[in-house]
This record gives sequence, C-alpha cells and structure tokens, in this order.
Amino acid sequence: MAIIRKILGLLILFFNWVFTPRGIKRDADIQATIDEQTGKLALYQYAACPFCVKVRRAMKRQSLNIETRDVKRCNTAREQLLAGGGDLKVPCLRIEDKDGSVNWMYESSDIINYLESNFVAPVRTTTTA
Repeated sequence: MAIIRKILGLLILFFNWVFTPRGIKRDADIQATIDEQTGKLALYQYAACPFCVKVRRAMKRQSLNIETRDVKRCNTAREQLLAGGGDLKVPCLRIEDKDGSVNWMYESSDIINYLESNFVAPVRTTTTA
C-alpha cells in the first residue's frame, strides 16, 4: 500500500508540474498590497495531497504569495497545526486578522472560496470614444 501511495503522490506532483496554471498579472501597487495582506496567511499542507495541490493551484491562479508549511516534513509545523487548529488535517489555512486573532480554516473548497472572495482580481473596463 505504501508503494502505491508513493507512486500516486509522484504522479500528482508530476501532473501538477506539467499543467501548472498561470498566475494573473496585476499592477505592481495592487500586487504589493495583496502580498502584504497574504503575509498574514499560512497554508499547512502535504506536498502530494491532492486537496492541497488543489488549493496551491488556486493560489497560483490568483498570484497569491502565501507561505506553505509542510506538516509531513516539519515537526514545528505539525505542532503548530495541532496546537492552533486542533486537528492534524490538511489543507488548513491559518488566518491572522488585523486585531491579532487567529482563525484556522480546513477544507480545500472553503479555503479556495475564502481566497477568491478576499483577493479577487480587479476587473478592468475600457471605454470607447
């Protein structure tokens, strides 16, 4: 079973690498503001977890620079996730609010919805004369 899991993990990472989405392009000022906001976020994840890959791809599509912490390879990250989130389950997004309070969000779909609703790409309109 471990061999099958290893092979599947490598396949997931390979296909993610081959079909990496392109990030959106923003004005430098807008991207700097978003980078500042995402500096308070951290994604606790496993490299080959398909749900974690799904979240990382959404981050890449939105050009969000969010720190990732590999719970499988880093004992400190594992301990932080258990102490803060209360469950050793990934993906988990650590959200630090402006007032310093911390929220932990599990479930890949919830995380993606949060990112898309809070870091929407600006819509550009053009006018013709």
